[in-house]
Amino acid sequence: MVNYAGVHEKGSINVNDVIESIKHREDFSRTGVIGLFIGVVRGETLEGGEKVEKLTLEAYEEKADEVLGKICDDLTLKPGIVDVQIHHLTGEFKVGDDLVYVAVAGSHREQVFPVLREAVERYKSETPIFKKEHIINEKGKSEYWVSEKHHR
Repeated sequence: MVNYAGVHEKGSINVNDVIESIKHREDFSRTGVIGLFIGVVRGETLEGGEKVEKLTLEAYEEKADEVLGKICDDLTLKPGIVDVQIHHLTGEFKVGDDLVYVAVAGSHREQVFPVLREAVERYKSETPIFKKEHIINEKGKSEYWVSEKHHR
C-alpha cells in the first residue's frame, strides 16, 4: 500500500498506485471526486525558452517527507476532504516524464479543486526538493540548479 506522502525514487511509484491506494481506503465510500495533478518535465525553460534536455531532482528526503506529510495532514482537515496525497519523484528525468503526483479525494468537486491547488502551491514553496536543468542553447549544453521560488 502507498503511503500518503513522500519522496520516491523514479520508477518506484506511478499514478495508478496512488489512485488504487485512495480507492482502498476504509472510508472511500465518502468520496465522490478524485482530483489529480501530474507534474511532468517541460521541454523548455520558463525563462528564455531554452531547450531542456533532461532534469535531475534531488531532495533532503527526511525533511521533504516531513513537510509533505504535514501539508497532507493539514489539508485533509478541510471540510469534505477524505484524502490528500503528494508523491514527488527524484532521479533523472527526460522531457515528458512524470515528476510529481498530487491527489485529493473528497465528497464534491467544489471542495476538491481548491484543495488540489493549495496542495500544489504548498509543495512547490515548502518542500526541500532541488532541480537541476540540463539545457541546450546556441552556446551548447549547460546545466544549473534552479530555484522554484525564482520562477514563481
